[in-house]
Amino acid sequence: MSLSPAFLDELRARTSLSTLIGRTVKVQKAGREYKACCPFHNEKTPSFTINDEKGFYHCFGCGAHGDAIRWMTDQRGLPFMDAVKELAAAAGMDVPAPDPRAAKRAEQAKGLHDAMAAAQAFFEEQLGGIEGAEARAYLQKRSISDATRRAFGFGYAPDSRGRLKAALKDFGEPMLVEAGLLIAPEGERETYDRFRGRLMLPIRDIRGRVIAFGGRILGAGEPKYLNSPDTPLFDKGRTLYNIDKASPASRNSGRIIVVEGYMDVIALAQAGFADAVAPLGTALTEHQIERLWKMVDVPVLCFDGDSAGQKAAIRAALRALPLLRPGMSLAFATLPPGQDPDDLLRESGAAAFEAVLIGAEPLVDRLWKHEQSAAPLDTPEQRAALKQRLRALTDAIADADVRAHYVQIFRQRYDALFFARSAPGEQQRAPRGESRPGWKRDKRGKWQPPVPPAGGEARAIGATGMEQRLLRAVLAGLLRHPEQVALHRETLLTLSIADPLLAQLLDSMIAASFSKETVESDGLLTILGQGELYNMAKGMLRADTFTITPYSKDGDAGRAQRDLAEVVRVMAQGPELERELAAATQRVMDDVTEDNLLAQQRALTAHRDHLIRLAELVQPEEHM
Repeated sequence: MSLSPAFLDELRARTSLSTLIGRTVKVQKAGREYKACCPFHNEKTPSFTINDEKGFYHCFGCGAHGDAIRWMTDQRGLPFMDAVKELAAAAGMDVPAPDPRAAKRAEQAKGLHDAMAAAQAFFEEQLGGIEGAEARAYLQKRSISDATRRAFGFGYAPDSRGRLKAALKDFGEPMLVEAGLLIAPEGERETYDRFRGRLMLPIRDIRGRVIAFGGRILGAGEPKYLNSPDTPLFDKGRTLYNIDKASPASRNSGRIIVVEGYMDVIALAQAGFADAVAPLGTALTEHQIERLWKMVDVPVLCFDGDSAGQKAAIRAALRALPLLRPGMSLAFATLPPGQDPDDLLRESGAAAFEAVLIGAEPLVDRLWKHEQSAAPLDTPEQRAALKQRLRALTDAIADADVRAHYVQIFRQRYDALFFARSAPGEQQRAPRGESRPGWKRDKRGKWQPPVPPAGGEARAIGATGMEQRLLRAVLAGLLRHPEQVALHRETLLTLSIADPLLAQLLDSMIAASFSKETVESDGLLTILGQGELYNMAKGMLRADTFTITPYSKDGDAGRAQRDLAEVVRVMAQGPELERELAAATQRVMDDVTEDNLLAQQRALTAHRDHLIRLAELVQPEEHM
């Protein structure tokens, strides 16, 4: 909807900004202005000023600045049109309707809102009456205070098929059916109340208006919880319970906690955690994840510690993967097995729950742990299956930069898991006969084998001049022919490079290769931006850069591709060979013979000779 500047100016003029802000923040008169402690950042000395004449607020501490509409969108978290509508209603103004059909829908929605508000008043009244005794006893058993009961609007639906219908008869049965309050059976049978014999909780939109209800059964029966159906006001896949209170609370805490159900949210609020929400009887949806990201960058999902709760957490993680973008993710806090938030709060208090939140895992850690523990990893086939599952996860990520980082992290963890050195403390016995190169005596005089690189990581490529020369030639070739990066991406991702600038250049090219469109050399340079990395890449593209001979201007393109593939393969095999030789050393240390050592020596020599032959292909091009 397009609103005229004249209408918006009139709306601002009719709104007392100090009164609006004073509803949620304590303000003090200070001359012709008002002052307060800034609600957008923590401070003890007021630096937040409100000027009613000019119609704006300003914080000299954090720079927050805006008018009445900005206050509603930034502090209350309302969408722009919802903020305008709420301010207009308070000012006695009508928001211009774009067309008659929209006006009719707005009028219809207004009628539905009125019906829901009337139903809420009815349920609250019934909770305080004689029939609400059982519901009140349940609240007392759950240690729900009167203040919490009022804040969340608890009510009671009598165990009757027509009490609500009779109480709201002025709205008409068609509207009550559309609002989800009555059920209209097929045929000629009469409508009847949807909620009967249940403890009632209103579900509100971000403006605090009742749009649906959730009802908990008090005795035996199913379902335990019953929600309103989808209506013109309520879409359960787009709504989060307690969004109206949690959204402003999140601006102070800087976080949003996602739990499984209503009572979890209420228990947390009573314990001082006002920034909690819950989905409404379904798995967390894409729309709900996007809504959470409008409040904070990394919401914390805190589901029950049982199997069902952890499955729900993984479902949310998988659903979030295609939506990930720089800065936006999820974190996962795990409750003790068999406990929900209310259990933990009762047994150990708020500090214990805070500790659970502090220990929340990043999304990448939760996914890695889940896939690693999903099946045995004893055989090569099972390990390959893990690699395949991890690849499926990264393939689901749409953002190229985020995907590249996930690929790199999973690869590093996979290599560390399967190519790590022997665990500390494992017995390593000396070889028979004289000492061998690289073997050393310990303090007890026993021979110890050479120690592989820490953490199972192979020696990084680029540690010798020959390898450095080959590596720069490969990177230069990839810069000239960026389409080759995607073809060799999986192998390139296995390379460990000692030079941080060369490693960064390769990472940037790999990230760019995830783009759906082919990236040209100039495009790669643009992605690299200005600075040291750009200058190095630009230098590699000059005519005097080391290059593999077939990649020269007049070279055979087919042969160039084959030679590049060979160089990449051999360079990748070097660290792998070292890992295998280290593992072999561990296996034969009880029976090390000349034949063992000679076999290892021959393998290393063959690899070195291959590198030398490849290095002979690399030479400076003549100046063009």
